[in-house]
Amino acid sequence: MITTPASSWGCSAADGCDFPAPGVDIFFGFDPTFSFTLFGVEFVFDKPMVLLFLGVIVVVGFFMYAFRNPKIVPKGAQNVGELGYTFIRDGIVRENIGKGGEKFVPLLFSLFFFIWILNFMGVVPGLQYPVTSLFAIPVAFAAIVFFTWVPLGIINQGPWGFFKNIMFPPGLPKPLYVLLAPIELISNIVVRPFTHCVRLFANMFAGHLLLVTFGALTWWMLSASVWILASALSFTVLTAMTGLELLIQGLQAYIFTLLTAVYLSDALSGEH
Repeated sequence: MITTPASSWGCSAADGCDFPAPGVDIFFGFDPTFSFTLFGVEFVFDKPMVLLFLGVIVVVGFFMYAFRNPKIVPKGAQNVGELGYTFIRDGIVRENIGKGGEKFVPLLFSLFFFIWILNFMGVVPGLQYPVTSLFAIPVAFAAIVFFTWVPLGIINQGPWGFFKNIMFPPGLPKPLYVLLAPIELISNIVVRPFTHCVRLFANMFAGHLLLVTFGALTWWMLSASVWILASALSFTVLTAMTGLELLIQGLQAYIFTLLTAVYLSDALSGEH
């Protein structure tokens, strides 16, 4: 949960000023964590970049540890790792892509757990920043998906077949395609990747902003002894919202991965 001292906001109830509600500035303007120069080029790493690399280390490190010495009867970390793998393979890939989809398990497996870990960092004490609330990160994930399923669709269906399938849904009167075809093209090529990244970004952005707001509010009201009960109420809400945020973090990772599987299925089957 967020535990930001009231003094850091430059205002307190004792000063008789209004509550300094956090704004979008909490997502930007981080001081450099460290930097180094290589071949005359300076590399600067701030908190989001450090957490991004930390997410890679956590995901890769855990699954390498879990499967370092696999047993026929799994236990411990291997058991958790296999549960995670079968969840993606059986619950997402086989149900949505079907035959021929298992080659995409590594991609979807990596997407799900990496996004989930980056989301989860928003409630980890000392980290308290969901990297996916930085718009560039969901955009990068959506771009990876887009430049996977579009070329895959063109390769499997041919250029004309691919665009025909996404622009001309079967069973409609031909004059209707004059209006519908450009709408379908824009919907699939522009709107689809946009909503794919915005859904993840917006949920993590809003959730983090609410947690920071109630965390700051708890400390701010605690600075005036007459508002102790109000501070306790705000803390209760903060605790409940943290639990809800944990649920949303996993759900958004699942939805992003599920939609990726659907897009890959469309590219393979050619069905609208």
